[in-house]
Amino acid sequence: MTVTRVYIASPEGANGRNVVAYGVLNALTSKYKTMVFRPAVSNHDDFTPILLAASNAGLGVALSTGLDMHKVRTDKDTARGDIVGAFNDAMDVSRADAALIVGTDKSHVNDPTSYEFNANVAADLKAGVFLAVCTIDRWPHELDETVHLSIEGMEAAGNKVLGIFVTGCEPRHAFSVKETLAKYGLPVWTLPQIPFTDESTKELALATFRKNAPTDEVLAALDVENTAPITPYAFQFDLLGKAKSNKKTIVLPEGEEDRIIKAADYLLEREIVNLIIVGDKNAILARGAELGLKFLDRARFQAMDDENVLKPMVAKLCELRAKKGMTEEQARKQLADASYFGTMLVVLGYADGLVSGSINSTANTVRPALQVIKTKPGQKLVSGAFLMCFKDHVAVFADCAINLNPDAEQLSEIALQSAETARAFGIDPKVGMLSYSTLGSGKGPDVDIVEEATKLLKEKAPDLPVVGSIQFDAAWSPDVAATKAKGNDVAGHVNVFVFPDLCAGNIGYKAVQRSSGALAIGPVLQGLNKPVNDLSRGALVQDIINTIALTAIEAQ
Repeated sequence: MTVTRVYIASPEGANGRNVVAYGVLNALTSKYKTMVFRPAVSNHDDFTPILLAASNAGLGVALSTGLDMHKVRTDKDTARGDIVGAFNDAMDVSRADAALIVGTDKSHVNDPTSYEFNANVAADLKAGVFLAVCTIDRWPHELDETVHLSIEGMEAAGNKVLGIFVTGCEPRHAFSVKETLAKYGLPVWTLPQIPFTDESTKELALATFRKNAPTDEVLAALDVENTAPITPYAFQFDLLGKAKSNKKTIVLPEGEEDRIIKAADYLLEREIVNLIIVGDKNAILARGAELGLKFLDRARFQAMDDENVLKPMVAKLCELRAKKGMTEEQARKQLADASYFGTMLVVLGYADGLVSGSINSTANTVRPALQVIKTKPGQKLVSGAFLMCFKDHVAVFADCAINLNPDAEQLSEIALQSAETARAFGIDPKVGMLSYSTLGSGKGPDVDIVEEATKLLKEKAPDLPVVGSIQFDAAWSPDVAATKAKGNDVAGHVNVFVFPDLCAGNIGYKAVQRSSGALAIGPVLQGLNKPVNDLSRGALVQDIINTIALTAIEAQ
């Protein structure tokens, strides 16, 4: 089901914005089951109840509001993630066909970032935007410039503006205002000044709106193609939704780590995955209680000395490592390592995947997987990719974790694996084989390897869009590509970046992550028979949540 989402945004947050919101809601409810959502409101918000009374989705104030505005001002980035979650909870409960999202109100606190915040939240919620701009005390050129900057701000966040409401406009000026703003190619409606602060004036507000912005025109403005940006907050929530749609079981060998059980509690509360936590159940639950965690008891706990599991595990490990002369005594010693024990739970079919590394090294996570899970049929290596969540899209960077100096054959394999990872997360892959040369502009043995890898990749996957060798700027920027790779359809549009070696890849993803503010999710270990993913030892709880979710999606 396609959901119509429209965000009412105003640089003022007042001066007619309420009339616009109420009128648009009336138009939407004439055709759709429509919910109302307020991302951030003050504790003396009186307008939301008026909107809810006119809605037909049956939600109350609690589900229809995200956060208190004071909390938002404290940490806007964290707030955005919470708002996406609250919005989707409301959508799930209401099962609405449309959503009216009304931005922040006018405040006595002058927050210069307020409009940018609304633009970002509109992008997070994948909504088209109606602007409400007041013309009171503005000359025509000042109104024009305000509209221009308002559109610019919305588009900078990746949003599509669908129409403009000019409020406080005297009827005798309506024609000239529409004529002035016609250059933006958008529907423009003018509304005279109407006080609308409580229930007593809602009928007048609605009658005035309908007279100046007919319902059929408003609905027609919404009936356009809108390719919503993929913001980091939207992508993270989509990860959780995809994981929940086909629940898998993930094993967490590091049950003694606070960050792990906090992430587990979050996922278990929302029933996103099934979890096996390795360790002593009573000790873990006691620690969870100390941390205020309430849902850990939904997990399955697996003690490492449980002979009912350990005995068949030892036998299987001896079988898998028979060529290495593995004895039962050696197997038991090996399985005293929680990462190895957890990996064998995947091998035996108790779990669909594993996430580890918050207190163990990458080697401790990867080595057992390579020894007993092994690579997929036809694949000779394992590589590590990061999902890089930028402001309005997601890209894949590889290999940033495993292979030191891959040869041409290995590079082509990494590229294939990375393209498959992109597809798994809804990204249509366009591959760039990175180098210090763009299509022959530089020479040297390192360039030769990348160009040979590109040739092999084209032979293996002739339908996969790929360009190489190519410099990062020409792969990333259409403007640079127009000069350095003129006529190449992939250059400037790459979303799967394959680095020539581990040094470049690891430096590259960290440099981009730290300097651009991109969210890096991973590494995703590519090429294994079963999904096993590694955590950074500095991982935050949200990083762990994301990694468990993407592991579950891989297992699907």
